[in-house]
Amino acid sequence: DNLRKVLPVNTPINNSQGLSVLVGLLVRLPNTPITTIQILYSNFICAVTLGFVCAIEPAEDGIMALPPRRVGKRLIGRFLFLRIIVGTVLLTGCVVASAIIVDTIPRYDYLNAEDRLAMIRAVSFNVLDFGAMSVMMSARFSYNSSFHPRVFKGNPAALASCAIVTVLQIALTYIPGLNSFVFSMNGMDGFGWALVIASMVLVFVVMETEKAIRRHLKAAGSDTDDREPQVFDAAPHVATADDMKMPKGASKLNLQELAK
Repeated sequence: DNLRKVLPVNTPINNSQGLSVLVGLLVRLPNTPITTIQILYSNFICAVTLGFVCAIEPAEDGIMALPPRRVGKRLIGRFLFLRIIVGTVLLTGCVVASAIIVDTIPRYDYLNAEDRLAMIRAVSFNVLDFGAMSVMMSARFSYNSSFHPRVFKGNPAALASCAIVTVLQIALTYIPGLNSFVFSMNGMDGFGWALVIASMVLVFVVMETEKAIRRHLKAAGSDTDDREPQVFDAAPHVATADDMKMPKGASKLNLQELAK
């Protein structure tokens, strides 16, 4: 169950890193909204902290009431794949949209082209990683709502990982030299942080809305757990008489073959 929680966290984050660059170029931004070193850093810090949280998440209430998974079931079913797609589109859209806003609004017209690009990358970088926090906090519970005090309980690593990522993001954004020379960005102003917070809220609300829709569909009888056989599932193995035969060399172990 926890592995199925890690996938909707790490996969959208990894997907959105590359797609943000591609979509940013397609919409004719002056340059890539995030740099290679920013992508490598986000990939590392999000996998180590945010992805790790879901890997050690305690079992949800009611998990023992669920039937076991069928033999041959794929790990990623229809609804899990849909959630990954939603997370990927959300993060990519927020990163690119924030970059377009910084690039086009008159507020930053006083900046030259180089400094404006640095501001674009600072905002996009923080939108990506803080948005990843929202994805993680929502993914902690497969069905139960994260609009609940439970989101702050049960797993101390959740809040600890968010605190670590927050401190590191602020440090990378404002430490002179580290921000400009290594990460190709400048310190952000209040408007930039407003874009980051708005993106966090948007991602969290949409991910929770998707979860609420799945709860409604499940209550109506839909197979939202993808437990029924699907097209891409492996065919169930049917036992034959050959499965009961002793392997070659087993006679030396003085083993007895089961009667047919």
